[in-house]
Amino acid sequence: MPPMLPAAFTTRASLAAVLPSSLAALGGEQNALGLPPLDHVVVVVVDGLGASSLRARSGHARTLAPLLGKTTTIDAGFPTTTASALATLATGTMPGEHGLVGYRVLDAANDRIVNQLSGWDDRLDPATWQRSRTVFQQARDAGVATRAIGLPKYSESGFTAAVLRGAEFVGGRTMADRFSAAEQILQTPGPGLTYLYVAELDQLAHAKGWESPEWTSALETLDALVASLARRLGPRQAVLLTADHGVVDVPVSGHVLFDTAPELVDGVRLIAGEPRFLHLHLDRADDAETVAERWRSAEGDRAWIATRQEAIDAGWFGPTVHPEVAQRIGDVLVGARKRVAYYDSRDRLDTGRGMIGQHGSLTDDETRVPLLRFGAAG
Repeated sequence: MPPMLPAAFTTRASLAAVLPSSLAALGGEQNALGLPPLDHVVVVVVDGLGASSLRARSGHARTLAPLLGKTTTIDAGFPTTTASALATLATGTMPGEHGLVGYRVLDAANDRIVNQLSGWDDRLDPATWQRSRTVFQQARDAGVATRAIGLPKYSESGFTAAVLRGAEFVGGRTMADRFSAAEQILQTPGPGLTYLYVAELDQLAHAKGWESPEWTSALETLDALVASLARRLGPRQAVLLTADHGVVDVPVSGHVLFDTAPELVDGVRLIAGEPRFLHLHLDRADDAETVAERWRSAEGDRAWIATRQEAIDAGWFGPTVHPEVAQRIGDVLVGARKRVAYYDSRDRLDTGRGMIGQHGSLTDDETRVPLLRFGAAG
């Protein structure tokens, strides 16, 4: 009997609805979010701002926190990692379609594991690896001025080419710089769709933890900038604020060195994903159930373990998974459900062992994010 696996989507709306609904509203059309007709929408994406974290720090977010409730909390989608979630947001499609199924994934054509944020090269074409047309491309075709505001260092990255294609990139070094750019863009006439990326909270969560004073300070800065932007909105302009995933702080005592249990790496050829959600690629795909059972015996009390087919059947990567995408998914998947993270101590680079805040798995703290409305968004 297949294991009981959690659902990846439990709320009425998800991150995939945000940009398609925004574009529809700019055309005066009905949309999944029920947005009214609008002239300009700014979608603020705060990397790493989980609904639970915002709720826990509500006293430091006087603009954002009062708007957070059951109807303003959505599923980010899965896996809860930036590469997957931003592709879902940008295309309105799920990972099973757009193809970015994790942080580090198998590039079968070149028999290697590649980092989906920074590992793009001449063997990995952003235009074809990310399989879906972006909402930015659709907006441009509809005559909507489309911009993406982000850190300048990302302007020419492969990931930007994969998920932001169709948008004019506008750089802003600080959080304040990016919000200032959005305020200026809102002064331009004509319909507009603007994406504004806030990296700082996720960066601080990784380095210090979301429960740190530094993270809270960044939240206060964000809250003030959103309030300022909202005050400057015109009568048919709106801001939607959401996030790509939440964060779980994992103590060093929660680090699981899985390679020290030989049975857990027996038959495992390549390891992808990230510490809270492993993709195990095997020597023999036919051994998936055997390897999965070994992991369930050892880690079933603190992780969800599924074969690729079980995960697909559970809808983890969306309602459909294209055959080209399926091979990128691990033969066996391990998702943390406690405050643990899985590491391979054979990794000479010690990848990720210094991170405190982590994400990638299916817990509510990771999957639930805010979707807050300002201005004419209704």
